Amino acid sequence: MASAYRSRAGAEQVQDWCRAALGRWVPHQAHLVDTSLGMTHLVSLGTGDPVCVYLPGTNFNAASSTRVLGALADMFRVYAADLPGQPGLSAASRPADEHADYAGWVTELVAWVARRVDPSPILLAGHSRGAAVALSTDPGTVQGLALFSPAGFTAVRPTLAMLRSTVPWLVRRNGVDARRLLTYMSGPGRTPAADLVEWMTLVARACRTTGAPDPLPDADLVRWKGRNVRVVVGEHDVFFPVAELREACRARLDLEPFVVPRAGHLLVDEEPELAASTVAGLV
Repeated sequence: MASAYRSRAGAEQVQDWCRAALGRWVPHQAHLVDTSLGMTHLVSLGTGDPVCVYLPGTNFNAASSTRVLGALADMFRVYAADLPGQPGLSAASRPADEHADYAGWVTELVAWVARRVDPSPILLAGHSRGAAVALSTDPGTVQGLALFSPAGFTAVRPTLAMLRSTVPWLVRRNGVDARRLLTYMSGPGRTPAADLVEWMTLVARACRTTGAPDPLPDADLVRWKGRNVRVVVGEHDVFFPVAELREACRARLDLEPFVVPRAGHLLVDEEPELAASTVAGLV
């Protein structure tokens, strides 16, 4: 299976960055879980009932998601997992069959958390690729599902503006282009945080980045119709435009997504308190 990293040295640089970022963060616990996709790294923090399991998006992980995790931890006990095959502290190998393999993995992950927190109910939240993985979960295993800027409903259609932002980042691999990409992914007037610029620069240099996942089979999506689900998207999401996502949510979930004004694809970083209150609304 392909690795997330260009080299062993690149993997070590990413892992060092993550450990340093987590080391500077608020007190938390680290966990290693042996899964069908290899060793999975989680962090946990906060208190409360129910418990929230959070899955980051493409090229992100717990260490680069501390804003939203901090907001969630003000309301819940939170477990955040680094997706195997994405940059972070979990196994480097990419799934051979992304849909089936991640579906099995997230089932194992939720079961592991459930054993630790029983009888507390579990809420599942995911951003972008993490939202697509969350949609692969058996609806009967969680009390609610919060999807932010979700992949899994529609395909990403490259535009000229998207290529102008992503290709230089992939080719030149410097901080200027990392900032330009993050600005493109953000809502108007938003300024990317310095640590995210540093992180995305490292990702370009050390990692073999992946595109967005394909839409999930309809059978996976319609299982959630009538369930306790919230879908949230930024008004200016460049990967999953509001009109297309709204149509898909209506057709498959009979659900209207909540649109966050002036937010972009990185809405969990732009509006972490709103993300946390959305998860709280599932209770």
